[in-house]
Amino acid sequence: MNILISGALGYMGREVARQAETNGIEVACGVDIRTGAADFPMYTTYEECPKVDVIVDFSTWKPGADLLTYAVKHHVPAVIATTGLTEEQLSAIDEAAKVIPIFRSGNMSLGIALLRALAKKAASVLGESFDIEIVEAHHNRKADAPSGTALMLVDAVKEGCAEERQAVYGRHGRDAKRQKQEIGVHALRGGTVTGEHEVCFFGTSERIKLSHSAENRSVFAAGALRAAEFLVGKEPGIYTMDDIVGKL
Repeated sequence: MNILISGALGYMGREVARQAETNGIEVACGVDIRTGAADFPMYTTYEECPKVDVIVDFSTWKPGADLLTYAVKHHVPAVIATTGLTEEQLSAIDEAAKVIPIFRSGNMSLGIALLRALAKKAASVLGESFDIEIVEAHHNRKADAPSGTALMLVDAVKEGCAEERQAVYGRHGRDAKRQKQEIGVHALRGGTVTGEHEVCFFGTSERIKLSHSAENRSVFAAGALRAAEFLVGKEPGIYTMDDIVGKL
């Protein structure tokens, strides 16, 4: 298998390249809007790239539609790990997935995939009588808030609850009493935190907390490469980490 790394000169792109070499995966080329040196051919546009087996994308998506244009034109599967995408960009991904297989996740960690499953199960058991709060923490350079992973956890909790729940992002003011149907979502930013997520269930005289901590970002690169291997030969459509966890 050979891959194209989108956002190849960023921290995650370089980590994907490092792990690919360790695991015998060929990096055919990389794309980045910046210029810089790499151990493989680098381009600033996708049109210059040769056909590859899979795209692994950790870019900023400023020229994001170009990635999908290239992928659809050459029928190349794509692993999209970029977060903070707009509704328009998500719609473009859905359209492209009618032609090619696309693996998209707000978090490429297998541990987070398991946390989602556990949070959904806990919500199905506790949701009627427990208050639910989600807290995430990341480094001070992260642009989007709440994190894509936190939003994934919100969706998992909603799926698990029998009754409808509404996400509330932070609280402020003199009349901010918690409502029964809320899912509180809180984002912390500071220092060099790689990523921490907690799903807390508060009941009467008891509390249950499910948590995941990423010690470094290598787990996301490893998950993305595993997703790339999974995607080879798949039919068009949207795939997620749940598809991999379900096969473990």
